[in-house]
Amino acid sequence: MSDKTEEQEEMLQTIMGLIMHGGDAKSNAMEAIHAAKTGDFKTADEKLKLADDALIKAHHSQTGLLTREASGDSIEMSLLMVHGQDHLMNAITFKDIAVEVIDLYKKIA
Repeated sequence: MSDKTEEQEEMLQTIMGLIMHGGDAKSNAMEAIHAAKTGDFKTADEKLKLADDALIKAHHSQTGLLTREASGDSIEMSLLMVHGQDHLMNAITFKDIAVEVIDLYKKIA
């Protein structure tokens, strides 16, 4: 396998990590809201922890890309890259909102 092919494969894996872990984080945050809605705050807190864990994994992928770019290795922008970044940003926002919604459910209960 050529260096360029290996580099492209590594980039694809990194981007897929953003998409996969971002999606996992958002799904867990949504499940946390549903659990809180039924009064199951233990599960809600567990799901938020899982969302945080997924976000940490996604951030590791993103940090790798940022480090590469900062060291002078230009990163090719692609639709898949934009999609991965979009997944991560939406997951972070959704998780933050989930924390607030769950807090409201706890106050109502």
